[in-house]
Amino acid sequence: MQVSHMLSSFITILVLHCLLLSTFVSCSSHGEITASTNHKNIKGNAHKLSSQMISYMAVHGLLLWGSMGFLMPVGILTVRMANKEEAGRRVKVLFYLHAILQILAVLLATVGAVMSIKNFENSFSNHHQRLGLALYAAIWMQTFIGFFRPPRGTKRRNTWYLTHWIIGTVTSMMGIINIYTGLKAYHKKTSRNTGIWTILFTAEIIFIAFFYLFQDKWEYIQKQGLILGNDNNNPQQQPAPASDQDQEINVSTQRDNQKACTAKRNALRNLFD
Repeated sequence: MQVSHMLSSFITILVLHCLLLSTFVSCSSHGEITASTNHKNIKGNAHKLSSQMISYMAVHGLLLWGSMGFLMPVGILTVRMANKEEAGRRVKVLFYLHAILQILAVLLATVGAVMSIKNFENSFSNHHQRLGLALYAAIWMQTFIGFFRPPRGTKRRNTWYLTHWIIGTVTSMMGIINIYTGLKAYHKKTSRNTGIWTILFTAEIIFIAFFYLFQDKWEYIQKQGLILGNDNNNPQQQPAPASDQDQEINVSTQRDNQKACTAKRNALRNLFD
């Protein structure tokens, strides 16, 4: 198991190095070609490519939004729901749903990365591109860690769970931050308004965060409802034993009542006599 895990990690690092090298080669060749053309052709090609490049950027952003901005957080929510359930069919359904959502997220992120390498000038001179490259490596690392899950009850299980949880949480949070930087970069390059997209994405993240926090309180809320239900279903439940002070108060109250009744009786007798 350790050999296969090390081999998969080595292959992942090798693929990332090859992708990075091909990116720099394509950028350098693109610079040489553009330097050899005249000024008029550069202006015409820039105007033609601008609309096409804008569409590529929009598709790239939507793919990464769906991947790191939606599928990954929802996958985290599903596995949290599975951890709170007892063993049964529901746990298996939630676990497989988590795996499917994460695999789809990785596939969408891979398509977005391929589009970026093929169509964009990846000079890695800004935070969005550098963070995107690190996130792409992290999601594939997380994928391999998920596949090589040790069985429960072993010593490696605790280490695997902690590593898988940390990488998944950090990757999801950094992916959300990188979507904001991507919206900012899109506005900077295209001069188009991204306010509505920023508002929609922020509303989605707030809803996911609220549901994430609500999961921790749901079990407590259910217990509170169960206690209240028991109280309502047993209206004839015996009262709690009174304390000594309460008993003294009750005795004195009974004496006062008896004195009042005696006084009323004497008054009635005097009237009839």
